Amino acid sequence: MNLPNKLTMFRVILIPFFVLFMLVDITTVDKWIALAVFIVASLTDLLDGKIARKYNLVTNFGKFMDPLADKLLVCSALICLVALNKIPAWIVIIIIAREFIISGFRLIASDNGVVIAASYWGKFKTTFQMVMICLMIADISAINLLTEIVMWAALILTVVSLVDYLVKNKDVMKDTK
Repeated sequence: MNLPNKLTMFRVILIPFFVLFMLVDITTVDKWIALAVFIVASLTDLLDGKIARKYNLVTNFGKFMDPLADKLLVCSALICLVALNKIPAWIVIIIIAREFIISGFRLIASDNGVVIAASYWGKFKTTFQMVMICLMIADISAINLLTEIVMWAALILTVVSLVDYLVKNKDVMKDTK
């Protein structure tokens, strides 16, 4: 269990704490604690990949768990935001559907011996989704317009990254058996 993998597991461990502070009214600063936990978890995503590549610590466990941890964090946050009426459910459905489609696509590719790297569109999508989640958790009325713009940008990038992914890798769906 190297450092990048420990950071990935730390991100997974943070998710229940994030959800707890998002949904349970314990203190007057719950949303700020949730925001801090989400930011820390998001930063571990940035760090684990950089450390793994820089020090040649890439593992099969990391290749599997890192994207899964990301999906768990983002989907948990989005579902909490729906429960709190901060984002329309249909937007979250599109975002989560994209993740299922890409995961299934990667599974088929893997079965055919093909490894599909993350695209820049996917990285932009993730960045915008995480910024959107932070803005929605903070819920600062003075920046509601910015929050809405970032939400629409995240949604558009979600769809664009899906289309880009499918078009660039359409050969994966050809029956090779």
